[in-house]
Amino acid sequence: MKFSFRPTEGAFYELFTRAAKNLVRGTELLNELALPGVDVQSVSERLTEVEHDSDQITHELYKKINSTFITPFDREDIYRLGSLLDDVMDHLEAVGNLLYLYGLTKLPSLPREMHELVNVLDQQARLTAEAMPRLKSMKDLEDYWIECNRLENEGDQAYRMLLVRLFSGEYDALTVLKMKEVADELEAACDAFEHVANTVETIAVKES
Repeated sequence: MKFSFRPTEGAFYELFTRAAKNLVRGTELLNELALPGVDVQSVSERLTEVEHDSDQITHELYKKINSTFITPFDREDIYRLGSLLDDVMDHLEAVGNLLYLYGLTKLPSLPREMHELVNVLDQQARLTAEAMPRLKSMKDLEDYWIECNRLENEGDQAYRMLLVRLFSGEYDALTVLKMKEVADELEAACDAFEHVANTVETIAVKES
């Protein structure tokens, strides 16, 4: 039987779970942008509110790290995981803000591939939110990081097809530049979710 001197204090896991639930809220808001007659400014503002809440969670996490003598697992890994979760939220907020500021939702429709990328992000967010509470037991996590990595590959494919669409001549040059910036943020969010999953894998291997 393995014995550990590390505490099982729940505060860190609760903060990770709260941060991951905010990512689900973020992708839900991005999905609203596909709805007819959506108030894009409202979606952008609510995304900013969720991002600010995520920042607060990250600050709470850092304070907890600095005030805890013995952490549940390596404090460097706790710091990294918290930072990476925050990175995902930053990218999600950027997508909403750019779509609003650039007026891209006034187009007849956004490219199908853009919606496909948001769908991938939504799946990654839900997987991540389900996985965070399991960090406490370090059990049943392998399927999470395998599926999250698979989804990242799916997102890469959608991103490449989106670039093909953008440079096909369907859109004017200025619109292409604007949508390329949004596409890059979507792809970066997919990558950031994978980085979270890879960090969870590293933690689980260390603690096994």
